[in-house]
Amino acid sequence: MENTKFNHLVIGIVVGLLAPTVGIIIFYFTKFESLALGEFLKISVEEKMLSPLLSLCAVINLAVFYIFIQFDKLKTGRGIILATFIYGLAIVLLKFGIITL
Repeated sequence: MENTKFNHLVIGIVVGLLAPTVGIIIFYFTKFESLALGEFLKISVEEKMLSPLLSLCAVINLAVFYIFIQFDKLKTGRGIILATFIYGLAIVLLKFGIITL
């Protein structure tokens, strides 16, 4: 019988969207803890730092993807890849000014 616990596309999408968010929060607490979180996000948008920050934090999905693949959770891995593509699209749109925050 196949073990399907944690082997779902939706779980992968959620994990893939949350992992870079956790990375941004960790970056905030290690480098900019003197600022309020809202102020940090406002400054990163104004200084056009959000796109590179998202790019860096999206790399976290690589490690998460590898962990799920090692445990043979292929559907979850697909969800993580899909979430990474969503982040990539958002990064490109932010980088070229197609969307603004």
